[in-house]
Amino acid sequence: MGELFGCYSFSSFTFNSLKLKTRRVGKLRKIVFLKQLGCVFNEDNNRKIGVKKGKDSLDICRVVNGMWQTSGGWGRIERDKAVDAILQYADAGLATFDMADIYGPAEDLYGIFINRVRRERPPEFLEQIRGLTKWVPPPVKMTSSYVRESINVSRKRMDVSSLDMLQFHWWDYSNPGYLDALKHLTDLKEEGKIKTVALTNFDTERLQIIVENEIPIVSNQVQHSIVDMRPQQKMAELCQLTGVKLITYGTVMGGLLSEKFLDTNLAIPFAGPPLNTPSLQKYKRMVDAWGGWGQFQVLLRTLKKIASKHGVSIPTVAVKYILDQPAVAGSMIGVRLGLSEHINDANAIFSLVLDEEDVNSIQEVSRKGKDLLKVIGDCGDEYRRI
Repeated sequence: MGELFGCYSFSSFTFNSLKLKTRRVGKLRKIVFLKQLGCVFNEDNNRKIGVKKGKDSLDICRVVNGMWQTSGGWGRIERDKAVDAILQYADAGLATFDMADIYGPAEDLYGIFINRVRRERPPEFLEQIRGLTKWVPPPVKMTSSYVRESINVSRKRMDVSSLDMLQFHWWDYSNPGYLDALKHLTDLKEEGKIKTVALTNFDTERLQIIVENEIPIVSNQVQHSIVDMRPQQKMAELCQLTGVKLITYGTVMGGLLSEKFLDTNLAIPFAGPPLNTPSLQKYKRMVDAWGGWGQFQVLLRTLKKIASKHGVSIPTVAVKYILDQPAVAGSMIGVRLGLSEHINDANAIFSLVLDEEDVNSIQEVSRKGKDLLKVIGDCGDEYRRI
């Protein structure tokens, strides 16, 4: 990051009352200096945090319920049981849900759920619910009408007049249409169709360009776990400078970071639990890139020792460690609605305090793995490999 913030010929501009200094490198401008941020994040008993940019603000639960599992591959989802399960999480205080237009019926399930809340719960309960969705369009021409029509589909499916958060994904950085899309999304925010605009799987360089174009991004959702510490190498520093927060996924690695996989040997057929979901298969590849199954077992044993010390589970420790990292506002845990639940483990995160000994032991194991920034690239690069 030192080179990124070096001192060369300067220009300057103002972004939401922040004074940024930049230098030109080729066709890009690089941030080199900004004044102290005035952004304040309010927490409620460690459970909630505000993501904020200028006049845009949204309080979310720091543990986010991820709904990728509704898209198929984790078991058959029954609509009524799934909606009952969503309501169960909300009743337990885990009231922030993350989904996407491409996650099968996720937005539709949320729409049914939010209507049940309107009918069956008091108004103050409804005010605690947050529905974060993603828009993952093909890299076509981003006209105002195309963006508006796409967002209207999500608003209709989720049965809300205004989306709490729209997290934007873009497949091809060589196509600068992502800036057009974000400007149209900002217009929709000004109209009240969206409360906050955010990103998902953008890298540090593109996040910087977006900020420099004065687009009020409140957060960027990225893969982040004890195994995948890439966001802390570049992204978190820029986030701390600009006020953008991180929402993390893959934090329990699809369930690999759990007692279920402790002391198992996947090299022996049928010796361990099957890798029978898309998330387990995905994050097993991350383990292989990081250091292999043997090194991963060292990490699991370390986490188990810490978990036993505090009377919690391995996933609880894994999520808390990432929530304590710079710039992280919330971490996601996938929910298999109607098939299994982890409400107690999730709620235990809010009262867990990792001491210096815990942190040092985790860092010692984490550092023995390979540098995934060098292996894979920056945040989100795994989705843009040719």
